[in-house]
Amino acid sequence: MDIATTERPKAAGGWLARLARPPFGTRTLAVLFVAANVILITMPLARELISPTGGQKDYPLWYFVGRMVLTGGDLYQPDRFGRFAFLYPPFAALLLAPFALFGPLFSILCVCLVNMASWWSSARLSDRLSAVVGRKAWWLVALPSVISLPFIFDMYDLGQPNLLLLAMMLAGMVLMQSGRSWSAGAMFAAAAALKAFPIAILPYLIWRRRWVSAVSMVLFTGAFLFLAPAPFRGFERNLADMKTWSQGMVFSSSEHGFGQRPEQNWSWKNDSLIALTHRFVRPVNAEAEDPKAAPIYVNVLDLTYDQANLVVLGLAGLLGLGFVAAMPADRRRTPASDAAEFAILIALMTIASPLARAYYFVWLFYPFTLLVYRAVLDPERPVRRVAGWSLAASLALFTVGTSALPWHWPQTLGNMFWATMVLLGALVWLMRRSMKPAQAPTPAVNPASSPA
Repeated sequence: MDIATTERPKAAGGWLARLARPPFGTRTLAVLFVAANVILITMPLARELISPTGGQKDYPLWYFVGRMVLTGGDLYQPDRFGRFAFLYPPFAALLLAPFALFGPLFSILCVCLVNMASWWSSARLSDRLSAVVGRKAWWLVALPSVISLPFIFDMYDLGQPNLLLLAMMLAGMVLMQSGRSWSAGAMFAAAAALKAFPIAILPYLIWRRRWVSAVSMVLFTGAFLFLAPAPFRGFERNLADMKTWSQGMVFSSSEHGFGQRPEQNWSWKNDSLIALTHRFVRPVNAEAEDPKAAPIYVNVLDLTYDQANLVVLGLAGLLGLGFVAAMPADRRRTPASDAAEFAILIALMTIASPLARAYYFVWLFYPFTLLVYRAVLDPERPVRRVAGWSLAASLALFTVGTSALPWHWPQTLGNMFWATMVLLGALVWLMRRSMKPAQAPTPAVNPASSPA
């Protein structure tokens, strides 16, 4: 079923209807969006003008990698510690090349404009996937962006692509709903080829028997990784780049960490299922990233690295099986249950990523949108209460771990992980409540009572 905004009871919308009119009329959302982007884009551009040699987060790296593609340089040249700075597949480097054509300022502006388009697309796609139809108040449409603003700020401040990845995943879901399975798979593949963790959607596609989308994703992922860079880098050189990247990122793991930044993996800054489990079950210092800081240990067990990995696999299996068990059968699915199902999938993929720093949680933009809409517009009072209180509890957990605080205990204990789990609980409840009721079995006919 769709949730129609025009069907909500007066009790749910009476005080909302008395809110002030939009300050800029029908253009209010557009004015606010442009104003926010002017501020967010100005910050990295101003930093580059004031101090071009430092303080630019990941922007100098993107420019450097783009220049390496344009000049035929080495994408994964090691530093003095034997690590490489660029942690993404060669396909991502290929897309950065046009940004590096006209200097660092142009590169920064391009990355920011991509984030701007990704923000707009994520908002529109989240609205469409929510299954809450009808016209909505301007402030209600803006509220998910306001809630997600700390994470969105990180996208512009750091120059990270996670908001782009979210827009691509949501676009793939919309395409899949529209029956354009090949295009959906290609969109999922592009996201996975840019930053590997979106590959986690593939088991979902297989379980839901979205065979065309699954096959499309596999084929296009291969094409993006192995064929797309070849005309620019050469086929053999791209294979060598892929080998270097996969050995350094995918197949690099030990008790000291994984990938190219092992000291970050078990840090309080990482709120993934993997990192949190290791912090709880074996003695790892959550402050290892900062040698000057006092060590922080929160482990309740003293397991080995291999034993901790078994616990991770068990917990991941429980989450996956729980999701599968909660999903409605095809005959009981509705647009509203699909909306919650997709939100659960997005949230699970966020915490399932091996590295889930704060900016990764920008992916919760869509779950936030769904819960905000259902908390305000749903015609059923229990749904409004569950969605509203769960959203409030989740935001409270996110807030207690703000990086502005001098202590890191809330983050070490996984405040963002548990905030996401609160959202997951509410979304599962919504999904189950929104599905079609089970059909009553047809009563058997008693031959003795049949007319002769």
